[in-house]
Amino acid sequence: MKFDTVTIKDIAKALNFSTSTVSRALRGSYEISAETKKLVLEYAEKINYRPNPIALSLKERRSQVIGVVVCEIANNFFSQAINGIESIAYNRGYHVIITQSHESAEREKVNVEHHASRSVDGLLISLSCETTDLTFLKDLHEKGLPIVFFDRITDEIDTHKVTANNYMGSFHATEHLIFQGFKKIAHITTSPSLSITNERLKGYADALAKHDIPYNKSLIKYCNHSGMIRQEIDELMDELFKQKTKPDAIFAAGDRITTLCLGYLKRMKQKKEVGFTGFTNTKVGELFDPPLTVVKQPAFEIGQTATELLIQMIESKRPVTEFTTKILETELIIRESSLKGVEV
Repeated sequence: MKFDTVTIKDIAKALNFSTSTVSRALRGSYEISAETKKLVLEYAEKINYRPNPIALSLKERRSQVIGVVVCEIANNFFSQAINGIESIAYNRGYHVIITQSHESAEREKVNVEHHASRSVDGLLISLSCETTDLTFLKDLHEKGLPIVFFDRITDEIDTHKVTANNYMGSFHATEHLIFQGFKKIAHITTSPSLSITNERLKGYADALAKHDIPYNKSLIKYCNHSGMIRQEIDELMDELFKQKTKPDAIFAAGDRITTLCLGYLKRMKQKKEVGFTGFTNTKVGELFDPPLTVVKQPAFEIGQTATELLIQMIESKRPVTEFTTKILETELIIRESSLKGVEV
């Protein structure tokens, strides 16, 4: 079935005006009389005329589209960040096209190239855990495509970046567990290639050092697929509880990692109490048994801030050469899972 759109020519024919007169009237040109404008606008509304976005993009050299690349929309953090992105973009007249890398560097590259080939005005991206080669992004950035990194950022490309204060979030979560009396705190984190991994690891390590607790590498486990594969989490947790130095608490640094690690502990049915703190934006943390202590990131605000910076780049009449990295504060929400004497 063919979808027939109403054009300026249709309005001109119906009103017996030239197409140029109709075009000027729709734009509110001073060259057109108020009476003619009124006739054109009323008729356009009557027949539900809408400007052709493709024609407008060709004329203005803009598509009014922003491309977004994230690892997974179902991730609580990213679903909230996308809400923030859309809240700004649509109010500013931009459409948003979202793609998922599923933590694959290859898929991420394909997604970015697809966005670029469709002439998006700019790109918002949070890197996949597999991404180490940023050549494809550097090439697009050097050719003038506005790019803003959010959450998972990089120092290799000089542009705007927006992320959470992962260091302090991790520091406070670890210190809270220490205050509860836990001394052998395991840290289950994301791929070592990610900025958030290194920031959270440093916060964890510095909290231990502040309280004179030795840093034990055997208690650090890297999840290279960021919790996308349950078997990987199960194997890492098996390693932790089979080794000589067993943890008395777990600090999980990722959304999926948090829920999968907690699920593992529930299945273990071990008698010994294990403190637990996660890094997640889930809205149902209080419904877990026991209720879950979490580091919450300002995901919605991160999405909003990144979009505002991107639109500033897109609409700037001069090349943007000065960039900023915005770091938004996290919040530690304490519930029973991290309290001494509560069995997980």
